[in-house]
Amino acid sequence: MNSPFENQPLQQDSPFKASGRFGRLSYAAWTFLFSLVIGIVVVAIAFTFGFTSSQELTGLSTAGMIVIAILYIVCLYVSFVFTIRRLHDRNNTGWLSLLMLIPVVNLIFMIYLFAAKGTEGNNDYGPQRPTPGWERVLGWIYIILIPLAFVFGIIAAIMAPTYEGYVEKSESVVIGTPSQSQ
Repeated sequence: MNSPFENQPLQQDSPFKASGRFGRLSYAAWTFLFSLVIGIVVVAIAFTFGFTSSQELTGLSTAGMIVIAILYIVCLYVSFVFTIRRLHDRNNTGWLSLLMLIPVVNLIFMIYLFAAKGTEGNNDYGPQRPTPGWERVLGWIYIILIPLAFVFGIIAAIMAPTYEGYVEKSESVVIGTPSQSQ
């Protein structure tokens, strides 16, 4: 007996098209992967367009600012596409992605997108998309890194003033004390 999938045409599911669905881990994985790529591109742009002379570091050149503006528009588009696909998995309209533009609401909305379970089976936006193994791994890495970043950020915020005070005290002791080796 033949498999029902044998003579089916291959369906191309590009993650950069708004049609289709993203499960929680697929959404996290693609967001994480895209963030890493954008971070590398921004560093490359800073080194390519950012330094006008070898002696001093100055701001971005005009060409660098134009490239950053284009990159920002691309990031906005891709972010909306990922959000729309995640909303489709919840059987919600993509118009809800406009909530990303409202400060504070966007943070709550992002937590919702990471936590809310998708629709099982088919819904108004198509069949459930299988999550490949590599997306599962990247998704879990991203989900684990988010709270760790907040914890380390809080620790850094607490420790920075203490360290600055320590540095100031050590500099005043070294500068104010005469040398013992005379």
